[in-house]
Amino acid sequence: MSMKFVDEYRDPELAKHVSAEIARLSGDQPLKFMEVCGGHTHTIYKHGIEDVLPPNIDLIHGPGCPVCVLPMGRIDDAIAIARKEGIIFTTFGDMMRVPGSHGSLLDAKANGADVRFVYSPLDAYKLARQNPDRQVVFFAIGFETTAPSTAVTLLRAKAEGIKNFSIFCNHVTIIPAMKAILDSPDLRLDGFIGAGHVSMVIGMRPYNFVARDHQKPVVIAGFEPLDIIQSIYMLVKQLNEGRTEIENQYARVVRPEGNVKALQAMAQTMELRPFFEWRGLGFITHSALKLRSDFADWDAELRFEVPGLRVADPKACQCGEVLKGVIKPWECKVFGTACTPETPIGTCMVSPEGACAAYYSYGRFSMASERNRLHVLPITQ
Repeated sequence: MSMKFVDEYRDPELAKHVSAEIARLSGDQPLKFMEVCGGHTHTIYKHGIEDVLPPNIDLIHGPGCPVCVLPMGRIDDAIAIARKEGIIFTTFGDMMRVPGSHGSLLDAKANGADVRFVYSPLDAYKLARQNPDRQVVFFAIGFETTAPSTAVTLLRAKAEGIKNFSIFCNHVTIIPAMKAILDSPDLRLDGFIGAGHVSMVIGMRPYNFVARDHQKPVVIAGFEPLDIIQSIYMLVKQLNEGRTEIENQYARVVRPEGNVKALQAMAQTMELRPFFEWRGLGFITHSALKLRSDFADWDAELRFEVPGLRVADPKACQCGEVLKGVIKPWECKVFGTACTPETPIGTCMVSPEGACAAYYSYGRFSMASERNRLHVLPITQ
């Protein structure tokens, strides 16, 4: 079936037809699939996909929100850099309101720090060229999706010899996080909806271990409603046929080999850290990137002293359990009361890709139906 326009990916009749096929293939067998990417979580709740699926299919929200997985200590490090004299600190907009242990970057800006939001590392680089007497730092976050743009900007800075620009590197990698989830004793999954944008860069091969070592299927999915429903159908079909393979539903964008040029730029500029702390998942080996020694002159962690402390999350916040898929957002004690997008306690409520923000924006009024689906008693509001 060939589709050209976005409306075709949102056809309600086709969605019902595919959902009926999912119900037929899965029977009454309860199945849990994790969508790793926060973009998928928002599509699921914005378009009410769970209401279309048969009740035995349970979608679990994974740690695919790069803002959400950063531990509080790294936010504190960013704020410490931003407060230094002569710094222009640049960041994506959704990082501005993420709470550290003593406020956010937005609070630091209100208290006099020169914090600016940008759309790309190249915007930050342009600021460095326009302000040669100031040090410009870019807060680099994201999975392999955004790492190539950081890498290309670093290569340009080195080629042009711009020394008043540096990167505070917090890029993380999706595969070690999936390994940590699969090794987690408190979560049992039947398969993964693979992250489309990450896979556009890394390709399909890195997921092979999921099928080989854990006998779980992975279907890399696009971001429209029918993309996700078709991916769930493909997962159920695999299980029904006794297969566990890596399949690509998002073939219009994702190539099996990924984006070779992007991977080369990353390899030139970055290398794996021995370990990195993830909110909710703890320390995971080889799960994040740092700048190579050739780019030490552009490494903000080497150029500026940062506290580097490990900071515990607020006790009321259960963001870690949400990121691991152990609880749904509405099961958190402070969800929608003390913790809202206007007054976030945890990162999952701040980011546009956060599961809590998705529930709050699209799903908070259908929690009763969610509980009915799961056959649990409603909690009083």
